[in-house]
Amino acid sequence: MNQPLASRTLDVLQIREDFPILQAKTPWGKPLVYLDNAATTQKPKSVVESMSDFYLGYNANVHRGAYWPATSTSAAYELARSKVAQFLNAPSPNCIVFTAGSTDGINKVVGTYLSPMLDKGDKVLISAMEHHSNLVPWQQACKNKGAQLQALTLDQNGDLDLEEIKEKLSPRTKMVAISAVSNTLGLINSLPEIINAAHEMNIPVLVDAAQSVAHYPTDVLTLDCDFLVFSGHKIFGPTGIGVLYGKEELLQKMVPMQYGGGMIKNVTLEDSLFADTPKRHEAGTPNIAGAIGLAAALGYITKIGFGWIKEHNQELLKHALSILPSVDGFELVGDPQHRAPLFSFNLAGVHPHDVASLLADEGIAIRAGHHCTQPLLDLLQVPSTCRVSFALYNTLEEVDLLKTALEGAKSFFK
Repeated sequence: MNQPLASRTLDVLQIREDFPILQAKTPWGKPLVYLDNAATTQKPKSVVESMSDFYLGYNANVHRGAYWPATSTSAAYELARSKVAQFLNAPSPNCIVFTAGSTDGINKVVGTYLSPMLDKGDKVLISAMEHHSNLVPWQQACKNKGAQLQALTLDQNGDLDLEEIKEKLSPRTKMVAISAVSNTLGLINSLPEIINAAHEMNIPVLVDAAQSVAHYPTDVLTLDCDFLVFSGHKIFGPTGIGVLYGKEELLQKMVPMQYGGGMIKNVTLEDSLFADTPKRHEAGTPNIAGAIGLAAALGYITKIGFGWIKEHNQELLKHALSILPSVDGFELVGDPQHRAPLFSFNLAGVHPHDVASLLADEGIAIRAGHHCTQPLLDLLQVPSTCRVSFALYNTLEEVDLLKTALEGAKSFFK
């Protein structure tokens, strides 16, 4: 495993051995076919073992004790921060704030960066495809301050109109918040064009990378985004841990959202002097095991290599979109020009929840609903959809099983 796996022949079956749950069966004996990776990914043994090693071998609090195992814990926690910075090509570990997830990171930026400077009549620009986590916080901040939340619309294929971005940006726009990949359509957004257009008017940009980090390299220096968030559980890491990347000068200026131990330099009864970033944004005891597990997850996919991951995922996507349209009543929702390995669909005459339930009977896990993107589905005039999302451990055979199960679901309702 010292040599990057991408540099040699790699069999997906080798990868599946790292995920014991993929060898599991449902209580009624069906093999698990897990196709809901946009919701959360499964965890390799190395991630679980790294967290177990911490709890069983050197558990202590961080940044508080001069004794072993506290020194080992603090070192492991800060090493995890450095590994995240390296993974994102961030200029410094000081740019990395550990959070509870993407939602927490976005709320931190809304509450401590945007809200203090937001005035009546100001604007925040998002897109109509955003997950509620990258919509509701901005929406509520605008409501509280009398500002306007603007949304970029999509064309009939589900792509953003880049010309509309230039039209809607104005001197009153205080923030642009955009997802790298739509969690419903799989659309890959043109982040460089969006960020460059905003920066030409000195408008900061937050990127929601929750759906992209597991599939493509993320380089914050090349993107030049001002903030970026992602969640550990969507990149083969544990739940309850995430990352907020921010340009160091911005994080340093932000007033902390939470107060308590671990984020101060000095406290008197009259006032407090806060620590420098990133500690100023990490009040209290952090999710130490989560950070260690996240670092292990990033190491795992780095060893496999994004070249192999992208090629494999695109092969799955191409196969699915070549065979599933032959299923009676299959209706693909959206057809963006550039798509990540996920898509939404419906079966004519069958409710998405019924489709998901019948597939679950066959051991196939997909998602049905509005996927926390109700404004997008309103725009597309569909109340809900079925969603399939692939990861590096899925196989072409699983896509074939999905097709067979969908044919069965359609026949059930004839």
